[in-house]
Amino acid sequence: MRLADATWTDVRDADVDVAFVPVGSTEQHGPHAPLGTDTLDAVAVAEAGAAAYEAAERGEGGAAEVAVAPPIPVGVAEEHRAFDGTMWVSPDTFRAYVREAAESLPSHGIDRVVFVNGHGGNVEALAEVARRFSRDDAHEGYAVAFTWFQAVGEHAGDMGHAGPLETALLRATNPELVREDRIEAAREGAADRWGEWVSGVNLAHDSDEFTDNGVVGDPAAGDAERGEVLLDLASDALAELTAAVVDRESV
Repeated sequence: MRLADATWTDVRDADVDVAFVPVGSTEQHGPHAPLGTDTLDAVAVAEAGAAAYEAAERGEGGAAEVAVAPPIPVGVAEEHRAFDGTMWVSPDTFRAYVREAAESLPSHGIDRVVFVNGHGGNVEALAEVARRFSRDDAHEGYAVAFTWFQAVGEHAGDMGHAGPLETALLRATNPELVREDRIEAAREGAADRWGEWVSGVNLAHDSDEFTDNGVVGDPAAGDAERGEVLLDLASDALAELTAAVVDRESV
């Protein structure tokens, strides 16, 4: 169920196991990928994960329903501030907004929440949001944060930024938004790795310090076929996590 497409009576009459809250970012993704890449990818994984969970549960003879909430499209992304179009909020604002948005759900009996994240800059803040949500004595809700590109097995090491993984997933799910004629330019201005590392410390606070065009990694190494594999891996992992979240007692 897409929450934004449902009516209030649809939600009232449904037996919802869990809500997915996709969380992304509006930030540069090189010359070839849209600013909304992280949000688009989070939504794609959330919807595929919901379908995978529902199918698995119904295959076992049970009923299952996932409510996929509207995405949160602006995150912790100040590291990309040098690139036009990037938007960001402070970690404090982000944590407060995401947590309060999620706290709407237990009042309607939806007390299990998975934040489905598509942006690396959100990871730390979302982990704290999930902990605080789960510890809140005002409701019996329980939440965890899931980041799709951390759940794709051996592919995870190729993450980069606007590189092979994000480009592959876009090519599989939103191919019309990839500027294919700019792939070569994206490759030429890309960095090999994220940051400038010395003694285990990243000296670079902003992405323009180490990449000319915002890209890290080779986007040409991410075709649509790889994107389908990534979507399957991420959605299966999300479905497995969801089953555990639904079965878990609140803390």
